[in-house]
Amino acid sequence: MATFRGEHQTANADTSIRDIANTMCFNKISGLPIVDEDNKIIGIVSEKDLLKRMFPDMATIATEGRPNFEEMEKGYADTLQLVASDIMTTTVSSVTPDMPIMKAASLMCINKIRRIPVTENDAVVGIISIGDVHKAIFQSSLG
Repeated sequence: MATFRGEHQTANADTSIRDIANTMCFNKISGLPIVDEDNKIIGIVSEKDLLKRMFPDMATIATEGRPNFEEMEKGYADTLQLVASDIMTTTVSSVTPDMPIMKAASLMCINKIRRIPVTENDAVVGIISIGDVHKAIFQSSLG
């Protein structure tokens, strides 16, 4: 089960993808950090990870031809039966609470991600989205 910690959501390596997808949809978020029992970040599951799992790789497309998109959509049910450790990205960029907002935005742009975990001593303490960056910059320019 995904866990609510303060202002952010996390999940464990054994959390079902069904629970993660429900949490993401219900909370209108695009990804969840995956943490161990000490709240240390060990991965992340994003919408992109879910969709990537359903798409065939280039070798399959090269040998089988054009993908059957209707069949791929049916494969989503199979993806929901997996757990976070099956599809999570294990190389995770993060920022610290005292990092300048533009540096966090730069990391998101460089890594082509829309959310980045905020960590202290490798423990997740929050998440910043590209929307949060936009709001912070907008608000500072009003003042």
